[in-house]
Amino acid sequence: QVQLVESGGGLVQAGGSLRLSCAASSNIGSVASRGWYRQAPGKERELVAQITSVGTTNLADSAKGRCNISGDNAKDTVYLQMSSLRPEDTAVNYCWRYSVNYGRPNWGQGTQVTGSS
Repeated sequence: QVQLVESGGGLVQAGGSLRLSCAASSNIGSVASRGWYRQAPGKERELVAQITSVGTTNLADSAKGRCNISGDNAKDTVYLQMSSLRPEDTAVNYCWRYSVNYGRPNWGQGTQVTGSS
């Protein structure tokens, strides 16, 4: 069974920071990209950030200036450092990875991030 597990979520005050991590315990082949989606209550899942195996990053507009994505190909891990958190950042954050061999996104189970006032 493919395993991808997020950690690091929690409740933080507005303006606070969190570092999410995503650890893989299985091999899906050569991973081309990794990243994070989030789903806020009542809303569709949206892309937060992604990073390719060669380090190219892409951030959602809402994440720019507040988030940094990093990865470790050797460890098959991806991280999301978030700062200046706001109540509207409240969402379940899901990590994912993709390989051509696997052929589809491989998803984690999600970790809750709550920004409080």
